[in-house]
Amino acid sequence: MTSVTQRIKQIKQPWGGYIKPSSMKVTSLDDGKTLNEEENIHASIIGMAVDYMTRFLMGSNIEKAFQISILGSQIAEQFFKVNSIKEAEGYLKEIKGLDDNSIINACKISTFDVWFRNPFNAILAKDAREINPDIDTIDNIKILIERSISFWNHYGPIKVDGFTFEEKGYTETVDAGDGDFLTEDTIWDFKVSKKPPKSNHTLQLLMYYIMGKHSGKPEFNGIKKIGIFNPRLNNVYLYDISDVSPEIIKSVEDDVICY
Repeated sequence: MTSVTQRIKQIKQPWGGYIKPSSMKVTSLDDGKTLNEEENIHASIIGMAVDYMTRFLMGSNIEKAFQISILGSQIAEQFFKVNSIKEAEGYLKEIKGLDDNSIINACKISTFDVWFRNPFNAILAKDAREINPDIDTIDNIKILIERSISFWNHYGPIKVDGFTFEEKGYTETVDAGDGDFLTEDTIWDFKVSKKPPKSNHTLQLLMYYIMGKHSGKPEFNGIKKIGIFNPRLNNVYLYDISDVSPEIIKSVEDDVICY
C-alpha cells in the first residue's frame, strides 16, 4: 500500500518541481495577531488538530471531522493497543468548541491518525497520554483555527470536506491517499509549516487533481485551481491548472501515479 505522500518521497522531480512553488500566487491575510514562538507538541499533531477542529466548528459532524483519527483508533486496537477505541471516544466526547479542554483533547485524539496512515510508524510514535499542549501551544492552536475559519468565510464555501478517489483514481502504484477540501473550482490543502510550500506540496495537489479527474467523480469536474492555505503564515497560495503543460500532466500520470 503506497499513499500519495509516500509515493512523492520515492520519485525525483524535475529541477524546481513539476510545479514550482514560486509560481503560485501568494495572498497575505493580516489579523493583527502574533503567534507564540515556542510550542511543546509536534507540528503534525497541531496541523491535524487545526484541520479537524476547523471542520467541526464550520459545521461538520464531529465523527466525520475526526474520522481518520477514529479509524486509526480501531486499527490501533487490532495491533493489540488495548482500549484504543474507548480512549479515542473519551477524547472525542470532550471536544465542545474553542475552549482549552477541547483543544487538548483534539490534539490527543489526533495522535491516532498515524495508525491509519502508517501503522508501523505508529508503534514508535508518542502515545496520546504523552501529548499535553501547554498554554502557549493552546493559544497558538486557537489562533490557527480562527484564521482557518476566517479563510473559509472568504474563500468558501466548502463543497467537499475530505475526499478520496475511488475507484478509478487509484492505481497499483498509488492505492491510498485522501485530500482536505474542495470548493467549487479549487482543490485546497492546509499546511501549518513555518516555511512556504515546497515542490512535494505542489506535486501532492497536482496528483490529487489528476486522480480526481481519473476517478470520474462529479465534484472534480469544475476544478480549475489548486491552493494551499497556511494559517501559521496566514498566507494563501493559488495556482491555475491551465498553466500546467500537457507534457507535465502526462509525465505525472505515467511516471508518478502510473495509470
